Amino acid sequence: MNKRTDHFQAKYSLILYYCGILILFSSSSFLFPIISLLFYPEEKDLIFSFLPSVFLAVIIGGTFTRLFHKSSTSNIKITTREGGIVVVFSWVIIIFLSALPFRLGMELNLTQSLFESVSGWTTTGLSVVNESLTPRIFLFWRSVMQFLGGAGITVIALSAILPVNDLSLYRAEARSDKLLPHVKKSTQLIVKLYCGFVAAGIIFYILAGMGAFDAINHAMTALSTGGFSTLENSIGGYNSLSIEIITMFLMLLGTINFATHYTLVKGKIKSFFKNAEIRVLAWMLIIFSLIFIFIVKPAGGELLSQEARDSLFQIFSALSTTGFSTIDFASWPALGTFLIIIIMLIGGGTGSTAGGIKQYRIYLAVKSIYWTVRDELLPRWSVKEDYVLRGEDKVYIDNKQLKEVFIYITLYLITFFLGSAFFIQAGYPVTDSMFEFASTQGTVGLSIGITGPNLSPHLLWVQMLGMFLGRLEFMVIIISLSRLIKDIAGKVNHKI
Repeated sequence: MNKRTDHFQAKYSLILYYCGILILFSSSSFLFPIISLLFYPEEKDLIFSFLPSVFLAVIIGGTFTRLFHKSSTSNIKITTREGGIVVVFSWVIIIFLSALPFRLGMELNLTQSLFESVSGWTTTGLSVVNESLTPRIFLFWRSVMQFLGGAGITVIALSAILPVNDLSLYRAEARSDKLLPHVKKSTQLIVKLYCGFVAAGIIFYILAGMGAFDAINHAMTALSTGGFSTLENSIGGYNSLSIEIITMFLMLLGTINFATHYTLVKGKIKSFFKNAEIRVLAWMLIIFSLIFIFIVKPAGGELLSQEARDSLFQIFSALSTTGFSTIDFASWPALGTFLIIIIMLIGGGTGSTAGGIKQYRIYLAVKSIYWTVRDELLPRWSVKEDYVLRGEDKVYIDNKQLKEVFIYITLYLITFFLGSAFFIQAGYPVTDSMFEFASTQGTVGLSIGITGPNLSPHLLWVQMLGMFLGRLEFMVIIISLSRLIKDIAGKVNHKI
């Protein structure tokens, strides 16, 4: 056995070892629904629907960690490419295990069960179940998936048990910024901030009149920008201004980069408001709100009207990619639907729980146009260093970074049009098709009325792929799978 073969085996043994840890770590999540029995003890028999997932996670994860434990002591280090393989492989297995309770306890078919699971872990919020007919334990399980998926199972595991001190796994789960120099301390801080915000959300929801069970669910799904609700009519079912304000605030927290949160926590208010994404977010909220209030849903310019209230909530929900709603989008003006599509495509902040292209990439794309025009007008001997503020850091931008941004935006839009084409081919109107897939790919969860239990299975699979790509991001998946195929091909060719 030569050095190349040794390296191949050592590297993939380490990959499978980390996969085993993540899967084993996830086994505890299937016990969380027990908490719902404190509120609805009559559903105790349904807890048995979750036990097969617990056992399978322990068996699969335990087998991997036991078989490949020796690799953890090797000098091999995995890069972000290999980290992507760990994340993709682990997420796929965890998603399948998370679908089992829906299949066993609710008797959804395989496609529907997987759809609900993918929608949960990717924090999308589209659903094929009727909340008013669904046992509370499964509604709570959906919220748990979004809570864990928003923070990221890898981030949570890194903060607790994963023996990794580099950025490979951290970046592989669509995270880009370290809050602290040490990765484990960064992930621990993210988890603390995340749980602290959820706890505050629960308290404020209860004070606003929401029941404790609903408050726990909505706090988890609002901050994770997931959007699963315990009510069929989502947040609109409460018809409460105070609950809507609390929800908007939680959605706003969820769509802001955790590094930017940390800047504010440290009291660096000026740095917070100078941050590129915060400025983009503020301007988008202002511009789109004014357009909706005075043009799309005009109400005589009355800022406190029901129309203005609904418009503002939907803008927050779409931009944060949460998916809560207070209205029926099917009854909205065409211009409003079109603008919501644009907002969903843009999405939230990088390194946050939100989806979409991300505000940072949009900012860089627009800024690059300005830089290009400026450079053409300046004397040839002028030297300019292009930078943006992220968190507390001044990040200098080069052509390689801009190239990556434009490649990502191009791939995102190509996927968006291809996904929309599947719905158009199935006979749905163009605008409705674009709305539904923009919501799917951006992990938003708003629906124009297409997604549901009666939707064609092949379209549900198209949406599942769109949600998965939108959550873990294209380049991570493409590069990781390319690395896997290249390594396997190299191994086969070497044997030949």
